[in-house]
Amino acid sequence: MEIPIFTVDAFTKVPFKGNPAAVCLLENDLQDDIKQSIAAEMNLSETAFITKHNSVDFSSGSRFGLRWFTPKSEIALCGHATLASSAVLFYLKKNVNPVVVFETMSGELYVRQHEDSIIMDFPLNKPQPQDPHENMDILKAAVGDLPIEDVCYSPAMRILMVRLADTCDRSELISLSPVAEALLKSDSTGKTKGVLVTIKGTSNAQPAYDFYSRLFAPWFGIFEDPVCGSAHTLLAAYWSEKLNKKKMLAYQCSSRGGELELEVRDDGRVNIIGRAQIILQGTLKI
Repeated sequence: MEIPIFTVDAFTKVPFKGNPAAVCLLENDLQDDIKQSIAAEMNLSETAFITKHNSVDFSSGSRFGLRWFTPKSEIALCGHATLASSAVLFYLKKNVNPVVVFETMSGELYVRQHEDSIIMDFPLNKPQPQDPHENMDILKAAVGDLPIEDVCYSPAMRILMVRLADTCDRSELISLSPVAEALLKSDSTGKTKGVLVTIKGTSNAQPAYDFYSRLFAPWFGIFEDPVCGSAHTLLAAYWSEKLNKKKMLAYQCSSRGGELELEVRDDGRVNIIGRAQIILQGTLKI
């Protein structure tokens, strides 16, 4: 069997930045164990599998199945691999539709082109406030002795969000170096699958990002997710309320780095806007 496969750098306008995802175009669906083996072989934070509906091709179809696998497991929502999948359909397959719909574990996701970006219609995930004292071990493992302003949890994402105090700057966020083993041992409840650390942006910086973040997720086999679109469904809900803004510009401060535009809507959803670069295409033979 031969499967078209692509590597796409998401949330960046230049190659080798942002978050790389593998994208497979499936003429016929595969068994889940094979998808998982492919994701482990690719060893990127996510591998996306696009399946056709009703025998239409990838250029004319407007509705597709989409699933995402980390090297260890399937996940329910992934922003950067959805952006990567959209880029393959729009840029390489020249899909003719103004809007493409992906049917996923998280419901229908609508994507469309706008100039040189892609707009993704995602659910908004408002986090729940948490008592820091009930999460001391995982907080210590994640941010050490840095002062903490706020702690929240998203049951839908299984992510613990940690907002550092406003006295912390971007350099301190970048300097964080938690140990994967310490993070894994710090949560005995099993409810946390990622730790999202964020700080408020500064208006005197250029560009003027509204907030910064980093995401550590060794529970999924990824020590750090370089740029996570789905985590921004949580961050958008949190920072929109704190900043009293509907439109925000965000930057994820991994070593690769990535930029996201966010538009919080009144219908409980968020537009996540980003660019993508297709850097590799080939054939997977299995």
